[in-house]
Amino acid sequence: MADDAAALNQGMEARGLTYPMPDAPAPGVAVEVARGVFWLRFALPFQLNHVNVYVLRDGHGWTVVDTGLRTPDAVAAWEAALAGPLARSIHRLICTHMHPDHIGLAGWLCARSGAPLLMSRLEYVTARMLMAEGGDAPEDGERYYRAAGWSEAQIDRWRADYGGFAKGVSPMPRSYLRLSDEDVIQIDGDDWTVVVGSGHSPEHVCLWRRSDDVFIAGDQILPRISSNISVWPTEPEADPLGDWMDSLEKLRDLLPEGAFVLPAHGEPFHGVHARLDALKRGHEVALKRLERTLRQPSRVIDGFPAVFGRAVGDGVLGMATGEAQAHLNYLEKRGRAERTRDENGVDWWTAVKWDEETT
Repeated sequence: MADDAAALNQGMEARGLTYPMPDAPAPGVAVEVARGVFWLRFALPFQLNHVNVYVLRDGHGWTVVDTGLRTPDAVAAWEAALAGPLARSIHRLICTHMHPDHIGLAGWLCARSGAPLLMSRLEYVTARMLMAEGGDAPEDGERYYRAAGWSEAQIDRWRADYGGFAKGVSPMPRSYLRLSDEDVIQIDGDDWTVVVGSGHSPEHVCLWRRSDDVFIAGDQILPRISSNISVWPTEPEADPLGDWMDSLEKLRDLLPEGAFVLPAHGEPFHGVHARLDALKRGHEVALKRLERTLRQPSRVIDGFPAVFGRAVGDGVLGMATGEAQAHLNYLEKRGRAERTRDENGVDWWTAVKWDEETT
């Protein structure tokens, strides 16, 4: 899943963060972290082993933000919560973005409750597109991974696993209510402003209660790791890292330092400016290391140590490739790197110029 590779980006934790909640909630337990806002945690079967869900008191019912992955354990945890601390009707379900650990049970929860699904358009449409993928792996994908330097054995494994998105997601609702940047949603008498970011996903929805600066961040701001920023075969020349850096600047300008950030992974925290600065700095350091690597012709896979600070195993090869490609595309679009494709279909990247501080 897309969030697996976030675990590759350890070492970006910012100083200056404080965590007011001493313990994460147990499965099926809801902990109130802000007025009318409850925190639940669901297990994930990955290296990144959990996702946070937030439930907002909404009159005589609830507004739910994100769902967890479709697994038997997650369904059991939801059933326990809905029979216990959340024993009210669900009025609506908001999904921050289309990754399976956030929408995995959206269809199940909407069907069970009758609640409408609220998402941004690009997230909803992308999810529906990925749910529909199946059959033989596309040649475009094979070319993309061969260009990155994958071996034929690695491409064969990717081909065999192709179409896995739908395995972690229940059938999506066939309709939704669109959320756009700066929309205001009223929940239990409070105004929540929609704040859209991009880079990690195409049109990621965050929610900001301005009255007390509670900010439900999804994967747009995480306290201990950087969200995966990847290029995928469907858009091989995309610049998601540029989108991500722009989003970090937007959030830095928008949010007050005193905001209480409720992330999708990790723990709720204070210190948003320090965290945003650290996220930006971490990518800038990785880009400088990558330019140093590119003084010699290099493939995408040769850039892993520069981007992640360590070697990468096959378990997260797809995510690591996507993120390294994102950093290379970022450099290319700013005139700092160029590539040449050889007769075997492999791209070789070289630096056009570099900062002498990286020497």
